[in-house]
Amino acid sequence: MKFIKEIVIPVVIGLLLAFGLKSFVLSPVRVDGPSMEPNLTNNERVWMFKQAKIKHLSVVVFDAHGADPEAAPGTDYVKRVIGLPGDTVSFVNNKLYVNDKVVSQSFISQREATAGTGTRNWTLQSLAKQYGWGKHVTVVPKGDYFVLGDHRSVSNDGRYWGFVKKNKVAGVVKVPFWTGTKTQRANVNGLGYE
Repeated sequence: MKFIKEIVIPVVIGLLLAFGLKSFVLSPVRVDGPSMEPNLTNNERVWMFKQAKIKHLSVVVFDAHGADPEAAPGTDYVKRVIGLPGDTVSFVNNKLYVNDKVVSQSFISQREATAGTGTRNWTLQSLAKQYGWGKHVTVVPKGDYFVLGDHRSVSNDGRYWGFVKKNKVAGVVKVPFWTGTKTQRANVNGLGYE
């Protein structure tokens, strides 16, 4: 009886707590690919907080199946939220705009910010027309997000396939204090705004 009380019960409680945390609060995630460089690197391990509020510039994990037509079921992407529901998003003269206000992209280089789209200037409407993912799109629809990778020249993101449904987002990424550089942690953990 003493063995059950001192060993088994604490182990069972610990396992239940760990399962509950992983299921409802946070979960480890491995970054796959270079699309979030320089802030998140291929095979980097980060934490995903499932109940965190999604803000502009939050880095999120989402189920890409259904957003990206080429993504297989169970494929997760890690990208940065640029547009929230109701936002206008555009890229004009090497500047990113959300709701007609310039968004600082100090978390990436000028080259990373401007490469990859095939056109120097774009709006949601022009991207939707160019890549065939929507008609008459001028704002991020209700219940959706517009996401981009930080390494724009290699990122397969919302420019090419449109929006991510809110119910596809698994959580917000945070870099633990023991990995990455101080700058990388700040560029992932501390940039969100409403």
